[in-house]
Amino acid sequence: MINILERGPTMTAVKITASAGYLPEKVVTNDELSQLMDTSDEWIVSHTGIKKRHYAIAENTSNLATKVAQKLLQQAKLDATQIDLIIVSTITPDALTPATAAIVQKNIQASNAFAYDLSAACAGFIFALATAEKFIRSGMYQRAMVISAETNSKMLDFTDRTSAVFFGDGAAGMILEKSAGNTAYLAEKIATQGNTEVIHSGRVAPLQKVAADNYPQLDAFYQDGRAVYNFVTNDVTAHIAEFLADNGIKPTDLDLVITHQANLRLIENIAQYLALDLDKFAINVTEAGNTSSVGIPLALAQALEQGKRPKKVLLTGFGAGLAYGSILLDLSEFGK
Repeated sequence: MINILERGPTMTAVKITASAGYLPEKVVTNDELSQLMDTSDEWIVSHTGIKKRHYAIAENTSNLATKVAQKLLQQAKLDATQIDLIIVSTITPDALTPATAAIVQKNIQASNAFAYDLSAACAGFIFALATAEKFIRSGMYQRAMVISAETNSKMLDFTDRTSAVFFGDGAAGMILEKSAGNTAYLAEKIATQGNTEVIHSGRVAPLQKVAADNYPQLDAFYQDGRAVYNFVTNDVTAHIAEFLADNGIKPTDLDLVITHQANLRLIENIAQYLALDLDKFAINVTEAGNTSSVGIPLALAQALEQGKRPKKVLLTGFGAGLAYGSILLDLSEFGK
């Protein structure tokens, strides 16, 4: 764990120079989903807080990620050749191989960048950001592009209302750079509890026999809602409390909190646990649905676009694995 209290003066500083998001044009309402499965707008809103979500039609994950990459370059006033590293966090890649990040690298012509995907489900952005920060902090690389991109719609079983009503598509990310000034990256703590049953998607069954009719197939997304709820309300909340305490921070010291946008009820639960007003939380799940790893960077990009420059920002992600983690940022100098 990187701890804000243990940072030495010689540690390389990291700044965030761009933050952007993208949602596909197609909006799918709760009423539309009720035509496909046994559900209703009233049920979905009361149980999840979600009113609508966006689906990528005739676009794949790399298309969404590429649009974010182009936005980031424009915002940071950089040429793609100035990027050293591209990490795409996704559990809905274009393919198992090549990496979606490699497709993005080609699309934006980032000829000097190496690129790869990272899979940590809804905690993916936290894991990817933590990874990119280490590359920059090593001193060997100057700039990294971190993008979360998901086309969850292509992995859904539209007869399963316990899962399908939650999810939407989108992409968001940021550019990190080496800084000669103050660091924006203050602290982190990431963890995993090995569990393959609570949440899973895209499983490929092992070969049972050599036969001409063998063909690989993927399973649809599945989650055990009650187990997820227990995991978040017990383990994730305890993780947040410990992370803040380790860094000498009280919840009331936080200027902005962005958790995984699982559903509004879970975010409300975390706010209650921390004894914080919901106004301190950036929320997009009501309008975009659960976009998996995208929810956190999308909410951050939206907050920064609104002119917010919070000094203490808590990012907390959690998802399949079970993977979870938190990062503390200082964005008071973003854009300067």
